Amino acid sequence: MPTLHQVAWLLPIVSPPVRDGWVLVHRGRIAASGGAGDPVPAPGRRGGETLSEIEEVRYDEPLAILPGLVNAHTHLELSWMRGQSGPAGSMPAWAARVIAARRAAGQDPVEPIADAVQELRATGTTVVGDVTNTLAAYDALADSHLSALVFFELLGFNPPNPQTLVAEAQVRLSALTPFAWIRSAIVPHAPYSVSPELLGAIGAASDGAPLSVHLGESMQEIEFLRSGSGPWRTLLQELGAWADAWAVPGCGPVEYLDRLGLVTDRLIAVHGVHLTGPELERLAAAGATVVTCPRSNRWVGAGTPPVDRFYASGVRVAMGTDSLASVADLNLFAEMAVVRALAPGVPAARILRSATLDGAVALGFGAEHGSIEPGKRADLIAVRVPRAVEDVEEYLLSGLTADVVRWIEAD
Repeated sequence: MPTLHQVAWLLPIVSPPVRDGWVLVHRGRIAASGGAGDPVPAPGRRGGETLSEIEEVRYDEPLAILPGLVNAHTHLELSWMRGQSGPAGSMPAWAARVIAARRAAGQDPVEPIADAVQELRATGTTVVGDVTNTLAAYDALADSHLSALVFFELLGFNPPNPQTLVAEAQVRLSALTPFAWIRSAIVPHAPYSVSPELLGAIGAASDGAPLSVHLGESMQEIEFLRSGSGPWRTLLQELGAWADAWAVPGCGPVEYLDRLGLVTDRLIAVHGVHLTGPELERLAAAGATVVTCPRSNRWVGAGTPPVDRFYASGVRVAMGTDSLASVADLNLFAEMAVVRALAPGVPAARILRSATLDGAVALGFGAEHGSIEPGKRADLIAVRVPRAVEDVEEYLLSGLTADVVRWIEAD
């Protein structure tokens, strides 16, 4: 039976908030939406079938309904490291710490992954971009209510045969049980950890899928690409992964990827803490996306992202939490609060769009998720709001917790 949900606020994302709004849900899809001045759909013939009656649901408390959130970047397989890695003075130092911990563990424990997936759902996330080296989170995602793009991440600064590495990754992905709500793509880690040959091989095999890459995350990355020196080179040498034949590109990270043909509308540049204005404009012109994860950036010693410049450049901005190895939780509302603090002049509507529709579009789920529009999936959350709230968008950026979030049941 179609269900009409009537609430204090409706946030379609593609249009301004609607006071005293409603949304009609039928068979897990959004059938219609509107406000107090719009006619509520009556029973009748719609979409090739007869709707004999519509169930109306009114709520005793003021709620704001909005689309489920999109966490465009995290690493669920690192969930076991929650609270185990303290803040670092630099990104290479933090990475060395994580590498050592994973090697000591031998294998990432999988039990905490299920808890992390539940945490995502409890705090309003409906789509996640999960970066993995092991595919350890695949089963937990398959058993969840989340939709996901699983980024199978490859590393190798001196691999003997990049094409073979990519082919082996394709075989592993093809062996996974397929699910309609889970997609996958092979992606590189970062310019300092993946050889140009492997970057090219991954790009050639991407077949139109989104291409996530950690880009412009630390000043040490900029130093490495421009001079071939610094802590990233030292770490590669210590790991036995250095390539003497590597030619120093002598440029910034965006130009480096552009030379390899990877700066396209499919590129998801994660972090971008140290990207310049012209680099951001170059990404914007290509239709690429920047995913910002400010809490993680500060924790790992990468710095504070220039969120206001992200928005000013015109590039699509999405949002992620990164992993529990570098943040206290996977609550995207907490991330939005930090973004708001870093970019007080950016309209709240744009920040909310980053956490919903822009993330969905970047991950390839824009046709199904991210906004309240007819035909889209009714993966909707209801947030409890104060009765006196006037600016509901700003309220949603105030750092909400799971206790005020609930999921709207779809028929």
